[in-house]
Amino acid sequence: MVIDGRTTLCGLFGCPVEHSFSPLMHNTAFQYLKLNWAYVPFKVEPHQLPRALSSIPALNLAGVNVTIPHKEAVLRYLDELTPCAASIGAVNVILNREGKLVGDNTDGRGFIKSLQEEAGLIPAGKKAVILGAGGAAKAAAVQLAVEGAEEVSIVNRTPGKAEQLARAVQNLGSKSRVLTWEQTGEAAAAINEADLVVQATSVGMYPDVNSHLPVPEDAFHSGQVVYDLIYNPLKTKFLKMAEIRGAKAVSGLGMLLYQGALAFELWTGTAAPVNIMREALQKQLKGR
Repeated sequence: MVIDGRTTLCGLFGCPVEHSFSPLMHNTAFQYLKLNWAYVPFKVEPHQLPRALSSIPALNLAGVNVTIPHKEAVLRYLDELTPCAASIGAVNVILNREGKLVGDNTDGRGFIKSLQEEAGLIPAGKKAVILGAGGAAKAAAVQLAVEGAEEVSIVNRTPGKAEQLARAVQNLGSKSRVLTWEQTGEAAAAINEADLVVQATSVGMYPDVNSHLPVPEDAFHSGQVVYDLIYNPLKTKFLKMAEIRGAKAVSGLGMLLYQGALAFELWTGTAAPVNIMREALQKQLKGR
């Protein structure tokens, strides 16, 4: 890759970003299609977020991905939201449209695509439990409701954000309930009854790979799909627990791939080389 004065830049705003596989995935795709583009990760501390966002038009970046902890915090600083991002209440991709910052969200669509491709699960009529109520949890929960899930329950440390998310799910036609981790028995029972369990927090993400949410191993069972949105490590302690009990364990790598492919197409206007991007992710995983 040669970067010159004609190179179009895009990137990632998050904290941390050292673990991210997105730069290799996108830069491999740019090289494959011979596009003079480059993707750069930017570690943005929360207090620097407004200044970082103002740099997008100032530096003429095509746009950025947004990850932990900024997916909800960016909303107040953007000029416009797509209907998808507005309904989710979180943003994972920003587009620079002639100086106007437009927030979109490809997480939910990427999640559903991965769920169908890797687990063969169609959400319609299914019961799901989402663990967490942050930006990624919102995307997954809202998209599950859009896809016709019968029930999407939310388990979170505190009820406030979870209750807001539950209302959004109910407005889309799915049943929802809110539980906190203090309700240990009720949370375990909800997980046990679910067709799909989605771990949507950062607990267990590299480098803190030995941590996991307070879910008892016997809450999982065969015939269940357990999805951890974390992809580094590929198999978290949470997924290992589920797998021991016979559940189908799915990492967040597929969601990373498909949400990234959608973002790539929004920025470039070019069809994403999904297979090339998948190979790049697999190569990086083997290297680690």
